[in-house]
Amino acid sequence: MALLQLRGLNKHFGGLHVTNQVNLSFETGEIHCLIGPNGAGKSTLFRLILGEYAPGSGEIFFAGENITALKSFARIARGLSVKFQVPGVFKGLSVRQNLEIALQRTRHGAELDQEIDRLLAFLGLEAEQKQTAGNLSHGQKQWLEIGMATSLKPRMLLLDEPTAGMSPEETFQTGEMVKRLNAGGMTVLAIEHDMAFVRQVAQRVTVLHLGQVFAQGSIDDIVADERVAAIYLGQAHHHA
Repeated sequence: MALLQLRGLNKHFGGLHVTNQVNLSFETGEIHCLIGPNGAGKSTLFRLILGEYAPGSGEIFFAGENITALKSFARIARGLSVKFQVPGVFKGLSVRQNLEIALQRTRHGAELDQEIDRLLAFLGLEAEQKQTAGNLSHGQKQWLEIGMATSLKPRMLLLDEPTAGMSPEETFQTGEMVKRLNAGGMTVLAIEHDMAFVRQVAQRVTVLHLGQVFAQGSIDDIVADERVAAIYLGQAHHHA
């Protein structure tokens, strides 16, 4: 059974049909990348999955449960976590304190310290743990945020352009991090523009265009699809 299912999702903003009859399934244990030109409706779809927006019509199922009417916090409690493009780290606190805040609801004492140490090692931030988060490089802030988003070991992690603004080296390291999380049992859904990253991590790729599922397959299928190349070059014909 799919971990996350979107059935007939529609969302309008004024006269604009931003999410148009979207049916999508995300399988347990996969890394799935969502790509598409700007204005394709990727971010809106994420906000529908998270419960920040309510759909005009359609339903969302997570682990077999209809979560369409659930608030964001209730979805997070069921194992859905997100890392948005803009890091939400506490800039005035140290890297270690940021992780402590993320973990303290579920871990205490020695166990809390051990888990923080494990996360610092995983994120490659051991040397920076006493630095204030505001002093980290852009890439390191993104990693800290991934650490915070995964600290509660969610069943599914949503990543909104996780490598935006990163160097190729940082992008690659982020991809390896995502693959390790996935190997540990986490399902990952990422919105991403960087095709090198998509090629590195994605097991399946969905292309969104004008609010609809335009194509789906392996990265090789997608790259070979002339229709996909056309929409990225802005030459899409609506009848294509």
